[in-house]
Amino acid sequence: MKKNKKNTPVTEETTDVVEVSEDVPASAEIREGENEITESGVVTDEVPEPIETDTETGAAEVLDDAPALWEEHEEDDGEAEAAPTLSRVRLSPAPFVRTSDKTRSLMLDVIIALLPAYLWGIYTFGTRVLTVGVVAIASCVLFEALMQLILHRPIKIGDLSAVVTGLLLTMGFSSAVPIWMPIVGAFVSIVIMKGLFGGIGRNLVNPALAARVLLLMWPSQLHIFTAPGERLSGIGLTHVESVTTPLDALHAGAFPNVMLFDLILGRTAGCIGEIFPVLLLAGGIYLIVRRVISWRIPVAYIGTVACLTFFFPQIEGSNLNFMLCELFSGGLLLGAFFMATDPVTSPTTPYGHLIYGVGCGVLTVLFRYFGYFAEGMPFAILIMNLLVWIIDRYVVPTPFGGRVAHEKS
Repeated sequence: MKKNKKNTPVTEETTDVVEVSEDVPASAEIREGENEITESGVVTDEVPEPIETDTETGAAEVLDDAPALWEEHEEDDGEAEAAPTLSRVRLSPAPFVRTSDKTRSLMLDVIIALLPAYLWGIYTFGTRVLTVGVVAIASCVLFEALMQLILHRPIKIGDLSAVVTGLLLTMGFSSAVPIWMPIVGAFVSIVIMKGLFGGIGRNLVNPALAARVLLLMWPSQLHIFTAPGERLSGIGLTHVESVTTPLDALHAGAFPNVMLFDLILGRTAGCIGEIFPVLLLAGGIYLIVRRVISWRIPVAYIGTVACLTFFFPQIEGSNLNFMLCELFSGGLLLGAFFMATDPVTSPTTPYGHLIYGVGCGVLTVLFRYFGYFAEGMPFAILIMNLLVWIIDRYVVPTPFGGRVAHEKS
């Protein structure tokens, strides 16, 4: 079907001589009496309706009632053939990023980074650490599979996210913790803090930290610390005499009764995941090199704690010694590298990472100085998790084509 051409009458002012511009291709036809130029069958005097653009999102779309971009054209043999008609086009806003990283590969990197510190815990405190870890990880995997089955979701325990949650939960326990605590912690982490919020990627706070804080309802059973070299085995426990950790001594207003060298090399009492800071630091560097986490969060976090404890020490004496004891005691490094950097519960921009890390550092020092419990890292990270939406709201840049807050008139 040929298109009807629109004839435009030539006015009196129009001259009879038509000049051909050099810019017009040789294949173009210029016809006297018709205000049109055709090249390869394209009529230029017909302008399609404009494409509507959403200025809020920057997405462009062609509406259903817009003219077709392809129309029927006539082949050389005279038969008309209908070309496909594009009725609606949607363009999502940039950036368009493709990556080979998947949840399983990222979780595997986290497991590799945590494994040396966990193995050192087994060596220091005995095979009971292995038992606690197996129970915690198996419980997390089981609860996640059951939760996905009950809610009719795809079973995705192969992404290793539940394994990471169980391993992080284990690192926050001591070797003498009752065996029911990892099971309860796994239930809180997977079912309450993760599953009820929609599964992986939708939790508001770090699941392992939330479970650890909830288990503080039983402080006398959670805070049983054995001396380094006192190895426990099996599931059942006999009477274990708890010893004071370096962080407990600092919270009481005294320097730890251990050498700083022993504190750095893990020859002290404490939780499984806080007794060897060097291995935690090495694991954190591994994650940064692998680009699993951003360096800004742990650097801002640890740097803030270092500055506050150096310039405002709680114990009179050597400021440097107090600062180093605060940095290498407790779960500061574990939280800075492995928990605060959770991509789901942390900001999305570089500036947001810095603000978030500074906030975690300030709250950690305040909780350690004035809180009831010696460790302030879990409370600090959980509070900052809940403030991430505010950070993202005021720090995320305006998308290209979006509204500008302060536009010049």
